[in-house]
Amino acid sequence: MGKRLRLLIVGGYGSFGGRIVELLEDEARLTIIVAGRSLKHAEDYCAGRKSLQAELVPAVFDRDGELAQQLARLEPDVVVDASGPFQAYGAGQYRLVEAAIVQGAHYLDLADSADFVMGISAFDQRARTAGLCVLSGASSFPALSAAAVRHLISGMTHIDSIRGGLAPSPFADLGLNVMRAIASYAGKPIVLRRDGAHATGYPATEQIRFTIAPPGGVPLCSRLFSLVEVPDLRALAELWPEARDIWIGAAPVPEVFHRLFIGAAWLVRLRVLRSLIALAPLIHGVTRTLRWGEHRSGMFMEVAGMDENSRPVTRSWHLAAEGDDGPYIPAMAVAAYIHKMLEGHTPLTGARAATRDLELADYERLFAGRSIAWGVRHEPLPDGAPLYERILGSAWKELPAEIRAMHQVETTALAEGRAGVERGQGFLARLAGAVIGFPAATADTPVRVRFDVTHGVETWTRSFGAETFHSAQFAGTGQDEVLLYERFGPLTFAMALVLKDGRLSLVLRHWRAFGIPMPMFLCPRSTAHESVEEGRFHFHVEIGHPLTGLIVRYRGWLVPVAVTDRGP
Repeated sequence: MGKRLRLLIVGGYGSFGGRIVELLEDEARLTIIVAGRSLKHAEDYCAGRKSLQAELVPAVFDRDGELAQQLARLEPDVVVDASGPFQAYGAGQYRLVEAAIVQGAHYLDLADSADFVMGISAFDQRARTAGLCVLSGASSFPALSAAAVRHLISGMTHIDSIRGGLAPSPFADLGLNVMRAIASYAGKPIVLRRDGAHATGYPATEQIRFTIAPPGGVPLCSRLFSLVEVPDLRALAELWPEARDIWIGAAPVPEVFHRLFIGAAWLVRLRVLRSLIALAPLIHGVTRTLRWGEHRSGMFMEVAGMDENSRPVTRSWHLAAEGDDGPYIPAMAVAAYIHKMLEGHTPLTGARAATRDLELADYERLFAGRSIAWGVRHEPLPDGAPLYERILGSAWKELPAEIRAMHQVETTALAEGRAGVERGQGFLARLAGAVIGFPAATADTPVRVRFDVTHGVETWTRSFGAETFHSAQFAGTGQDEVLLYERFGPLTFAMALVLKDGRLSLVLRHWRAFGIPMPMFLCPRSTAHESVEEGRFHFHVEIGHPLTGLIVRYRGWLVPVAVTDRGP
């Protein structure tokens, strides 16, 4: 085996540096120097990593110390600054950049400071002369965000606006340095693009609400996003100067804490307080204590403009990560760059923001094996697009043909097949089934489903033998526009359409009775999915409740048939 690439990660045992190590530790061509101010912390971290292909080397590194001597001792080929907060680096903020160039090492960082990232271009000529790439902002913003925008604008002839946001999980420890960075600029004036000109914004005092909903996945709960100071506000404006508006936000939860932080930021904006930086330790402590809600995180980017036919169009890219996979995403850009270097595709020399060298395809190997879903939604969809296509977005084309055909309804469609029905035997189960009109139990019976579409609402008339019951399906509105609503009499259920391994599942998110929102602990439990077996469309629906047990379970198969003038 040839010489290993020596990768120095400053802050290598921290929140982000440690995740870079974990993303790269299976790469046998790497020597990863895990460095920080504490040798013991570095040694403990390295000792805790098992079954590695890469060589891990703990080391002391003080970015405020004598950098030339430290780099000469460690001899890195690539230097990664994963420490921060970059907003607090002060007058000597680029000392590590300069030292890396002198050492002859490529440089990457995870900077989230707009001033730091945009100022890196001052080293462009020196980096070119040395034959090195110096890239700042190799993180979710602006590296991944810029790649997502490039993906969205394919085929567009004009861009009017770009907006995006990050929604961290309440269970993710973002680290004290991240809190210090956010607190340092909250409520203070920053520059952004608005109405086609440079304008002033005030982080954490401007809000939008957005639902991150990867097509074919379970959407995150609707989140309140507040303006943040990130490199994208200026870096994306340089890439796409025709965009009149650029806005990026973050949506921490619980929302009650977020709103308290918004109030504090307004005190800074109104000059009642000079800064929130002194409160950063308290904010960090609160975020580690106030943890409730779904352990999920997400990100979105949205572009509005004109398509190739000069029609207004809005496209949005959605990403959702489950559990502990979310905090790896900010570290993935660095991992993607290192993979490219190992494969002989080192980015072009020069110093710049990390907005041009990665595409979404570079992230796919890093997303693989993790609970991360992403996809694109388009607005408006073609006239007459089926209900399920409108809700599924780009995942519609991934549906098996048999399932897609069953939902390709323009005005009226009909399907026939066979099914079995089971009914709960308790009094409450039988009462609930009678109220809805579920069919009687039978081992095997003919089943017929008629779909009638009127103004975007699909009426499903299901006939099991001689027994018939109805429901209406339609798209949600407002915060629920990515959900499917199904109404049975006075009850309306909001469901996510989730596609996995060729199976389409309907996952309950919330419900209403007589139009009144109801708590989920009172909601009937439902398991419903569609699949393809032996070339035919199969369905499985099971409804129950803790108080009643099973109410009904019916499953079977259907095939489309020609519509005649017969009744349902």
